[in-house]
Amino acid sequence: MTDSYDAVVVGAGPNGLVAAVTLAQAGVSVLLVEAEPDLGGGMRSAELTLPGFVHDVCSAIHPMALCSPVFRALPLEEHGLQLVQPPIPVAHPLDEGGAVVLRRSVDVTAAGLAYDSWAYSSLMTPLVRGWSQIIDQVLGPLRPPRHPLLMARFALAGIRSATGLARAMFTGEPARALVAGLAAHSILPLDQSPTGGFGLLLGFLGHAVGWPLARGGSQKIADALVSYFQTLGGHILAGERVESLGQLPQHRVALLNVNPRQVIRLAGGQLPDRYVRTLENYRHGPGVFKVDWALDGPVPWKSELCALAGTVHLGGSLNEIAEAEEWVFKGVHPQRPYVIVAQQSLFDDSRAPKGKQTLWGYCHVPNGSDVDMTYAIERQIERYAPGFKDLVLARSAMGPAELERHNANCVGGDIVGGLQDLRQLFARPAPRLNPYRTPAEGIYICSSSTRPGAGVHGMCGFHAARTVLRRHFS
Repeated sequence: MTDSYDAVVVGAGPNGLVAAVTLAQAGVSVLLVEAEPDLGGGMRSAELTLPGFVHDVCSAIHPMALCSPVFRALPLEEHGLQLVQPPIPVAHPLDEGGAVVLRRSVDVTAAGLAYDSWAYSSLMTPLVRGWSQIIDQVLGPLRPPRHPLLMARFALAGIRSATGLARAMFTGEPARALVAGLAAHSILPLDQSPTGGFGLLLGFLGHAVGWPLARGGSQKIADALVSYFQTLGGHILAGERVESLGQLPQHRVALLNVNPRQVIRLAGGQLPDRYVRTLENYRHGPGVFKVDWALDGPVPWKSELCALAGTVHLGGSLNEIAEAEEWVFKGVHPQRPYVIVAQQSLFDDSRAPKGKQTLWGYCHVPNGSDVDMTYAIERQIERYAPGFKDLVLARSAMGPAELERHNANCVGGDIVGGLQDLRQLFARPAPRLNPYRTPAEGIYICSSSTRPGAGVHGMCGFHAARTVLRRHFS
């Protein structure tokens, strides 16, 4: 390791890793610094419960990784990454029995929606056909659309609230519940714009690319990026917490894969007061309460379809999910929270000992909550899988404080890098034409607190690195 680098990247989550890789591909000498001993940020995996049970600590299911333009261009399979597709991407059990499911086929999914079949097919089919063009626009920099008619179709539907979209398009509860479960990943009240867009995006990706998981754990995505970065000559310093940019080796540029308050801590003395005030006013949304389970067998779902799904949304009807998410946004813990469950070990036998299973799940809570939601989450699972608790061998619970200790970017348990409402979705972390470049020369931000926001897609890091290459190394 040398004492001088062209670039230093602080933070080895997906965006920091992609930024480091993009710079190294261009021949730039790069040092990647990570506070934790293990690289990956939100992509790490660990034995959280019992020996032999591998749990994803944060992110678990990866449609964004599979559709990401930068990930699609990287040789990650050559560095050990295998993505596994469950037979059904998403299942949503219903109280009246059965489950509504999102399958890879639009037509087969639509056929399960009875009298909403035509409406679902007409909404989704054009978006699925043009998915790559939409993704390139959504995950790309702000620019005029290259496919204006397709983007207009997506935008006119997606700008609506999830409740407005679901009630306008569908008459049956199964289709409305499916939209609600998808849209609630936004961690916003479902009567707000653009929650409809979040639901549509995740829905058409389920059809177009699936909702895969990484064999061996989400850590394998990070491991593949690290391996490729090292073949490019990149340097890594793990277990080194950066308190100030002054402690870094000599460098021309620094890329910070951190949240706005950490940017102030690291570089505040070099930033103008007005910009610092803008970062101080950056808003974080609700947090999550997460539980991992080691199980003595598969979850005993009432609906057999749920046993074929990598992801299961628990929350009942559109109205119930909307009410739960509204309470969270108002600072209240719902008795029946919306719960996202992932059952990776059903489709990846490396996750648990033979005959055993893992389960991953979380619900949304007010930012900084200290309320234990384990019982509420397990009650929601029991609602659709009676006897679940009898299978629990061990559990690991992580509230907002624990999540933030594990990953400092999760402020108050906020796993998406900042509230993603309509305003802050486009002006993150500040209303600047280039959000990655700070007013201080040579200091850039590359975290999910910049556009295009949350998700294991690496595009925030990619765009920041491209900005650096144009300005400093062209």
